[in-house]
Amino acid sequence: MARLEKERKRMWVPSLAGAALLICLSYSARGGTSHWTPPDMVDIPKGEFVMGSSPFELERISSEAPQHRVLIKPFRMSRYLVTFADWDECLADGGCNGYKPADAGWGRGDRPVMNVSWNDAQSYIAWLNSKVLGRPSTGSGDGPYRLPTEAEWEYAARAGTTTRYYWGNDIGMGNADCDGCSTQWDGDRTAPAAAFHPNPWGVVGMAGNVQQWTADCWNDDYSDAPEDGTKARTTGNCGRHVVRGGSWRDNPGNLRSAYRDWFGTARRETYIGFRVASDASPSSR
Repeated sequence: MARLEKERKRMWVPSLAGAALLICLSYSARGGTSHWTPPDMVDIPKGEFVMGSSPFELERISSEAPQHRVLIKPFRMSRYLVTFADWDECLADGGCNGYKPADAGWGRGDRPVMNVSWNDAQSYIAWLNSKVLGRPSTGSGDGPYRLPTEAEWEYAARAGTTTRYYWGNDIGMGNADCDGCSTQWDGDRTAPAAAFHPNPWGVVGMAGNVQQWTADCWNDDYSDAPEDGTKARTTGNCGRHVVRGGSWRDNPGNLRSAYRDWFGTARRETYIGFRVASDASPSSR
């Protein structure tokens, strides 16, 4: 936890100079709890990118096609995966439906929370939003915090790159936590959330460690995908939700920026976690 806390302290001033500080101060002024820790959020700029993988990308799977251009509005993404420390703060405050995910004996604190379903992630988001709103929240759509859409996730992961990974076309050594990433945690357990270098936009851990829930229902490919960065249309199977990023137990091919998979909405595993997003502050739109 010390490393993550050091990183958070180092970035405290710039991160809270934006919307997160305004949210926290506004809530405190209404008599809310002022000691909760808002997520460290990164401003993701508006832009356009090609989503999916080309027919020539190594280890490509059919669900990553067809490639298509997507326009993205500015939004915010949490710098780190949600950690056990974040979750346990929610739990201690009476949130997260009283659910305490198991840590498999690997430790809590600064490790990414795991054994959390898509529904569990919504309960955490509801707690975050309740802290902002000063009243109970239903989760995403009722407050600033939510899960990122699948398009937002890939856009933020790529951070302007077009390579297989946001650091290049080869997995390299020590860039992420996977089964074959050349780290001390490979194929064995999660790594601390701040263990790796950020991508070009300052987001940490968008590949490996734990797979990350997104807002989208699963569709088998991008044949009818929206081109404005919003959630996939509900023609998909909403008993399944998209996960991105690969995990500590996956091979390097599953850490590619284009890779996508799904799990049932109630699935809990040691290799599934999440991060949060929010809409951009009005001044940055």
